[in-house]
Amino acid sequence: MLPASGSRLAEANRRARRRRTATTGGRVVVALACVLSLVGTGFVWGYLRTTNGGFRTITAVNADDKNIRNKGAQTGDQTYLIVGTDTRAGQNGRVGAGTTAEADGARSDTVILVNVPANRSRVVAVSFPRDLAVDRPECRSWDNNTGTYGTDMVPAETGAKLNTAYGDGGPECAVKVIQQLSGLNINHFIAMDFFGFEQVVNKLGGVQVCSPTPLYDYELGQILSRPGKQIVRGSRALNYVRARTVESEGNGDYGRIKRQQLFMSSLLRGMLSGQVLSNPARLNGIINTFIKYSLVDGIDTDSLLNLAQSLDGLQAGRVTFLTVPTAGTTTDGSNNEIPRTDDINAIFDAIINDDPLPGEQKAAAPPSSSRAESSTPSPTTSEAPTEVTASAQSPESIGVRVLNATGTSGLATRVSDEMSTKGFDVRGVADASQNQDQTVVRYGPGEQAAAATVASMIPGAVIQPDRTVKSGIEVLLGSQFAGSIGDVPTQGSPLRVTQNPQSNETVELPNDLSVTNGADTSCNT
Repeated sequence: MLPASGSRLAEANRRARRRRTATTGGRVVVALACVLSLVGTGFVWGYLRTTNGGFRTITAVNADDKNIRNKGAQTGDQTYLIVGTDTRAGQNGRVGAGTTAEADGARSDTVILVNVPANRSRVVAVSFPRDLAVDRPECRSWDNNTGTYGTDMVPAETGAKLNTAYGDGGPECAVKVIQQLSGLNINHFIAMDFFGFEQVVNKLGGVQVCSPTPLYDYELGQILSRPGKQIVRGSRALNYVRARTVESEGNGDYGRIKRQQLFMSSLLRGMLSGQVLSNPARLNGIINTFIKYSLVDGIDTDSLLNLAQSLDGLQAGRVTFLTVPTAGTTTDGSNNEIPRTDDINAIFDAIINDDPLPGEQKAAAPPSSSRAESSTPSPTTSEAPTEVTASAQSPESIGVRVLNATGTSGLATRVSDEMSTKGFDVRGVADASQNQDQTVVRYGPGEQAAAATVASMIPGAVIQPDRTVKSGIEVLLGSQFAGSIGDVPTQGSPLRVTQNPQSNETVELPNDLSVTNGADTSCNT
């Protein structure tokens, strides 16, 4: 029943708002469930091979992005960026998105980053609030109506809303922003339109949801008239995953994200059930809809086939959904969500390093495959310094942050300027958390030679492996630093430097993460 204020006029206004509201959450749910279910079975691969030419492909991913951190540790990982766009063109206006006159173009109001590690032991999906404050880089302009990039450039913007990245710069810009936030090597991209959402859910036979209370949204009206378990289809399912002003939740986008995660868990279980996998007509209809209403990069039948073979037997309990933590909203009138940068870094460090995540069910048995042997080996844990050899690298290929651990004002800035003139890619300066005597060049996986190159230029400097280094290397200038750096060694020349034991510094995962497990059948929203 509608509230007492639900007069015919109010109901008419609500219906008008329904037509204007962007329906983005649903197609991300469908895209993720389709990917996970398609890679979870080899049942339809003979059929899929005939569909390879049906994918609509657009340039999006960039394996050479300098924001990718610890790239060697991500060897063999498959990472998907899945966005839902609120385009109002074509048939989309008929399911409540509004019209192009009301809002032209498209935004990525729902963004999910999915990581499948090299050992295929789990799947992690991270949701990003649509209004997350981000530093958007310069990007090519994007025309969503034609699905093409323009010749003009969209200028960089500090403190922009996350959903403007796709709206202004398209798939490339969305990937850049999320790669910058996460450090993950995004090698697959999917943007999904919402017109096919209702069709997919209906072909599946509906999705079971469970709510402890009825759900009423101030913009969409009554969504669930009663509590408990129930099957939702078509427009009701669409409204369930898109609602942002639910009376009983009062937490806006976060309530919607939680509902989407529970919906995806249920949809995933339904897609992996025998009722779907044993029904070729139903499964083929779902696959065709996915292909027809999605825009992709790095997606083809062969890549999905290979992933399917390695993920065979993955249980829903090994799929974990997380939400990026924030610290309230900005006070400048934009109401952007403020990212908790250290906690976000800790989450993605855990994903990159395959560390356990909260709420994650343990694997039933050891995975059938392990991380590729070409991955960077674990650094030494010896208590004593060791001598290591390396080949000098070109300074242009070395990203450097300079930290002042001496207390002498301006030292890091002066050294960074000197390194810049020598050709190094200097990415910033800062004060170290505490002072120290020795100069230490810290590095993450795959960066030992880069660290040795810089350390060889500083008398008395040592190198040290450190998993908290996000990308490139970090130079901690100690009080014993002589005041200047030497010449750059010739590229390829042999180097011999001292290496300290690996740093045991770690960043703890936050204890207030919003987590949903793929096997969760609870009624909590």
